[in-house]
Amino acid sequence: MKKEITASMLYNLVSCPHRVTMDLFGDPAKKDPINSFVQLLWDRGNIFEREVIESLDIPFTNLHAYSEREKERLTMEAMERGDTLIYAGRIRADDLLGEPDLLRRQGNGYVAGDIKSGAGEEGANDGENGRPKKHYAVQLALYTDILEKTGFSAGRVPFVWDVHGDEVVYDLDAPQGVRNRVSLWSVYQTALGLARKLVEKSEKTKPALAGQCKLCHWRSACVKHLEKLDDLTLIPELGRARRDAMWLYIKNVKTLSESNIEEFIQGKKTVIPGVGSGKLHQFQERARLLKTRGARPYLKEAVALPSLEKELFFDIETDPMRDVCYLHGFVERMGGDNGTERYVAFYADNPTLEEEEKAFADAWEYVKASMPCAIYYYSHYERTIWGKLQGRYPHVAEEGEIAEVFNAAETVDLYTDIVRKKSEWPTRDHSIKTLAYYLGFTWRDKDPSGAASIEWYHRWVETKDEEIKKRILEYNEDDCIAMRVLRDAIEQLNIGPELVF
Repeated sequence: MKKEITASMLYNLVSCPHRVTMDLFGDPAKKDPINSFVQLLWDRGNIFEREVIESLDIPFTNLHAYSEREKERLTMEAMERGDTLIYAGRIRADDLLGEPDLLRRQGNGYVAGDIKSGAGEEGANDGENGRPKKHYAVQLALYTDILEKTGFSAGRVPFVWDVHGDEVVYDLDAPQGVRNRVSLWSVYQTALGLARKLVEKSEKTKPALAGQCKLCHWRSACVKHLEKLDDLTLIPELGRARRDAMWLYIKNVKTLSESNIEEFIQGKKTVIPGVGSGKLHQFQERARLLKTRGARPYLKEAVALPSLEKELFFDIETDPMRDVCYLHGFVERMGGDNGTERYVAFYADNPTLEEEEKAFADAWEYVKASMPCAIYYYSHYERTIWGKLQGRYPHVAEEGEIAEVFNAAETVDLYTDIVRKKSEWPTRDHSIKTLAYYLGFTWRDKDPSGAASIEWYHRWVETKDEEIKKRILEYNEDDCIAMRVLRDAIEQLNIGPELVF
């Protein structure tokens, strides 16, 4: 029996085509256990969907309780009758199989919709102008395609009901933006074509190391394969697209480390699409660091760190599903003496606006009271979230006050300002955990990750188990200490590479 193309298959394909290959043909025994955060996402999605459906004050046809075969028959009958709204239907055409959460009558046909426990658009949780999520778009497009093939379509304008209570319409025929004129329908057609080739085994895929791998149940199997291949995506920031572009010229990390790359360079450009001469040199240097025994991290230029008596190492924890920042953590150090360190935390015991506001206000007062001081954080996230919190609670702090703190010369984004721009490391990525582990620091928790902490917070909200809260706070404190370890290591780095054999 021919394998159907499903919405979940296309959803995964947008992020990682090899995930689809593994799901279709991989050895199930090689799967990792389901990540607790992923399980939480599934559970929360199901709960949110149920809450939305139970709150509807309009009549609808509910097919949730029926078997798959019955759903298909009943969905067709409901559309033929012209039912206003159909929940949990199942539709099929050719090799396409879809299970849209909603089918809503519009004019003489239907549009499909999904209920999502996240924001309906990319960037919407950060207060930015949203843009369609491609992994949502390809799902909605598959439903729309089936409706067109079966003669029930009311147009290519499916929708998402999201966690904010908004209906987000996806105009599949519209250009994605002023610069990107490719429509989401074209994105869907490309994804569909690749999915069919993968099902037929007429096209092969390769794994690639990326951030989203951390939550995938094929992570261990793929990493093992990548190590065996000495794959180029083991180099920081050299992702799938660049790897595929370089494949014609350079096959693996060792080859790159030993190549005369000047033969690929033409001025500031190279013969490799999407890889300029500067990037190619950088990737080669990273390849050499990975392949040289005893290679040490180094600075590419001098770095002047703030010289102040008091230092704050700052890290926040958020729950994106509830859209709440529940923890602001600081490790405070005086005079560069680790013996003076103390952890200061501002915690929202409940995911309410009132408690989020109080935690933010208390953290802001603490920062103001600590001035003058040096502040260290890792990547833009703290700045982004504090900007969002200021907009949500403008009476706590003025926009200019928050900007002044983060723009100050004494405030350092260790990742953006130093690690990424001014240093190189013999590691596969530049996450704070990878670098701190490399420097000999270990977290107290056996499973330290931001995703795991979200799952812990959900269990705290449900149980108020003090051991869970302790685990969250210790994890956050260790994140802060890891930044101190990194800051001190940066201060000791040499300018230029140094190899020890």
